[in-house]
Amino acid sequence: MDLKKIDAPSTTTTYNRNAIDEPTNNIYEAISIISRRAEQINSEIKKELIEKLEEFATYNDSLEEIFENKEQIEVSKFYEKLPKPHALAVKEWLDNKIYYRNTEEDNKK
Repeated sequence: MDLKKIDAPSTTTTYNRNAIDEPTNNIYEAISIISRRAEQINSEIKKELIEKLEEFATYNDSLEEIFENKEQIEVSKFYEKLPKPHALAVKEWLDNKIYYRNTEEDNKK
């Protein structure tokens, strides 16, 4: 995931309910799909953040001296400024970038 190219809102945004449930015709199913995608995004971001912070990690035997270097602080600030995973998931949903399969429709065929 290229986090530098994200254009999702970083503040609370009100969306038209019809735009959210239009693909599924069921608001609860749409919210369930969006929430699962938000969990995936959250785990991807967390994994990437941990990997980047470990690049700059310095290990000391002394527990008294715990500090972050400048690079770790900059990486942390970047991730703090990112839109929240649920905002990213809603943006992907509205842009039709989330694939889902309606199992009820498949069973009727």
